[in-house]
Amino acid sequence: MTVQTELRYLSQTDLKQLGADHSDAFIQAIEEGLRLHAKQEFVQPLKPYLRWPDAPHIADRIIAMPCYLGGENPIAGIKWIGSRQHNPSKFDIPRASAVIILNDAQTNYPVAIMEASLISAMRTAAITGVATKYLAKKDFSDVSIIGCGPIAQMQVQTLLEQYQSIKTIHLYDLSAVAADRLISQFAGNFPSVEFVIHPSAQAAVEQADVLVTCTVSDAPYIPYSWLKKGCFVSNISIMDIEKEVFVKADKVIVDDWDQSNREKKVINQLVEEGKFSREALHAELGEIVLGEVVGRENDDEIILLNPMGMAIDDIVCARWFYQAALAKDAGTKLPLF
Repeated sequence: MTVQTELRYLSQTDLKQLGADHSDAFIQAIEEGLRLHAKQEFVQPLKPYLRWPDAPHIADRIIAMPCYLGGENPIAGIKWIGSRQHNPSKFDIPRASAVIILNDAQTNYPVAIMEASLISAMRTAAITGVATKYLAKKDFSDVSIIGCGPIAQMQVQTLLEQYQSIKTIHLYDLSAVAADRLISQFAGNFPSVEFVIHPSAQAAVEQADVLVTCTVSDAPYIPYSWLKKGCFVSNISIMDIEKEVFVKADKVIVDDWDQSNREKKVINQLVEEGKFSREALHAELGEIVLGEVVGRENDDEIILLNPMGMAIDDIVCARWFYQAALAKDAGTKLPLF
């Protein structure tokens, strides 16, 4: 066995050259990660949130997300992702930035470090992309996106690349500029898809066969009454959906129960209030992907996915691109000694 004693650095440009500018690689990797999660072939400590007093917004934090991942090529790693809400307005830079470090599972030596903001955004979109296959109505046509920033852009890209049945993308954002920017990014490449900007969140939500929340809201505002029959909700930004939806929805699904039932998020609040429990949960998403639990069973079900985001998602995608980089000798090799 050859022991790695060098570190391979992959920039965002390197990752795009390996396929990270398209959703296909992320869909494949995330499905594999969810299967490994369902088979318990992972170790994933609860992620700590690092915050300090002069960072008051819910999005002001650095998160450490470590994971060991089994399968054919076992590997360990960590994503270190920082975010400040004022970054775009104050510094003209994206809100979040991240790096991923991968470690060889035999020696525990670091073998790769890569830019991770693209991976982080695209793997989050791939969760919606994979879940939509199992939880949305067949041949759905209307997607509603609440919040039109960078996370929304990746969600729209993934859904349009993966699902040809989409006819209309309904948009709402507090900033009309953000919605216009999103449309300009995709309208030219998807001329058969209509993009509609709505005057309120309610107007956009009410149209949704698939609803994706992409905001930095710190308080719920979407009630059950806004959801039409058969809606699949991918609650990416976690705090947008009112508590009653978790109680009234036909099925509630998470990516990982332990990760979801913490940090005073909505599920955690409901559990502490005695209104929700592990037993009330329909499934973890990996159980559905693995075929252990059925996803959607009819076109009238309202199904809510509440994915907290797992280190597994990041590390399985990083492993995919690291393997691709080894095969193509991509990136920059840095000596450890």
